[in-house]
Amino acid sequence: MSEGPVTARSVAKEERRKALISQAARLFAESGFDKVSLEALGAAVGMSGPAVYRHFPSKQAVLAELLLGVSQGLLDGGRRVADSRLAPAEALGALVAFHTDFALSSPEVIRIQDRDFQALPDDSRARVRELQRDYVEIWVDALGARVPELGLTERRLRVHACFGLINSTPHSLRERGRRVPAKTARPVLRAMALAALTASAVDGFSHAEI
Repeated sequence: MSEGPVTARSVAKEERRKALISQAARLFAESGFDKVSLEALGAAVGMSGPAVYRHFPSKQAVLAELLLGVSQGLLDGGRRVADSRLAPAEALGALVAFHTDFALSSPEVIRIQDRDFQALPDDSRARVRELQRDYVEIWVDALGARVPELGLTERRLRVHACFGLINSTPHSLRERGRRVPAKTARPVLRAMALAALTASAVDGFSHAEI
């Protein structure tokens, strides 16, 4: 089905939607979803609160588009790595690099996901979880190719722990009140994440696939 011709008006409308999503990420991260009004969101892009309804039916819809877009983007990026036919070590390293770059460039989105996820409508929350599960499984498969002796349960645990390591650092990467530059943090995070993923098997885990 055709989406219709591209016009200056349609381009301007799409740019305004993107601006609203960008400002929503900033405002929701700073103040929390519940404390940001549509009036404040509209003012951030130079429009009135009621004018926001021309682009989104509700504040929840803004949050949904933000988190769904991020989750889909992560899954798409993970699939690109999986489809690239890299050697197992290179593929796992590419996933770590991809997610580290995301975390360092989008700390506000991680904060919103952690704090405001439950504010999503039920259908959007379920869809975000589905996208995230699919993203996790790409990592689980890549880790299995890299360290085949690990069982499925341990691989999933390691992947989730790796996400926790990478995703937590944008909140705390500060030294003497100043943010640690991404170029300094990036190689450290990548090395730590790879080490955590590929460390020797832990005693007490069964390596049987379950």
